[in-house]
Amino acid sequence: MRIGYFLSSEEFGPADLVTQAKGAEAAGFQGLWISDHYHPWNDAQGQSPFVWSTIGALSQVCRLPVTTSVTCPTTRLHPAIVAQAAATSAVLHEGRFVLGVGSGEALNEHIVGRPWPSASVRLEMLEEAVDVIRRLWRGGFVEHRGRHYTVDNARIYTRPEQPPAIYMSGFGHKAVDLAARIADGYMLTKPDAELIRRFRDGGGGDRPCQGSFKAAYAPSVEEGTRLAYERWPNEALPGELPRVLPSPRHYEQAAQLVRPEMMGEHFACGADPGEHLRRIDAFAEAGFDEIYVANTGPHCQGFFDMYAEKVLPRFA
Repeated sequence: MRIGYFLSSEEFGPADLVTQAKGAEAAGFQGLWISDHYHPWNDAQGQSPFVWSTIGALSQVCRLPVTTSVTCPTTRLHPAIVAQAAATSAVLHEGRFVLGVGSGEALNEHIVGRPWPSASVRLEMLEEAVDVIRRLWRGGFVEHRGRHYTVDNARIYTRPEQPPAIYMSGFGHKAVDLAARIADGYMLTKPDAELIRRFRDGGGGDRPCQGSFKAAYAPSVEEGTRLAYERWPNEALPGELPRVLPSPRHYEQAAQLVRPEMMGEHFACGADPGEHLRRIDAFAEAGFDEIYVANTGPHCQGFFDMYAEKVLPRFA
């Protein structure tokens, strides 16, 4: 089992993310996820740096593999631009870069004024975008006239020796089936054994499956719960709601339905390493190969110290 750290671009500025990456490497984490947002989920989180700038900075301070979790290459950025950004990131990280993709949320993608499509259309767009990206990574000039995208005489000159892997996030059966068909790996934020089986049986085979969970490290469970509820109540919102709301204020309105006691279901709150190990074990039992842990709040060093001393040695 490979244990990595999840850099939350919604909650921390670029300098803090770079510092956390160095701390994660020193603690013994084996990889990084980093979120790609235009907006945070709510104003309490309060950040949203441009992920590609941060990824470039990370390459200069640590050697951990980096995966975007996740980039939506369909609306806010044309897939040809994502292809160039990811190729440059792979060069800077000397091949230790994975492009994680998904069908996106209205929160980030509606900003360019295009209508927010249905889930089935978003998946269709994602499949075409991934094909465009891979064609550009092969080198040479690309012409594409598709249903959703046009590429006119484009060539990416700065490319890594090997194209990056593309992993795909998916929560519904249609998304999982698409990931099994087109992706080099699968990403999920809950320990759902049924979806892992569906991915593997649907064509994913032994390709890597990455999962993640959130923590709120603090001296007490009560403080951890407070931090989680203050900054991430959206984690408890059900179903498709997190995909379709267009702005942080709408998430803040929806989060009024969330109660503080609900956060323990979605966060490892407090300072008990056993709680983290139980959550890691749940992902392992569900069939995941890699787990990435995000930490909310100001107690980053305490979180890293706990993992270095009491969690990561079990997986050394």
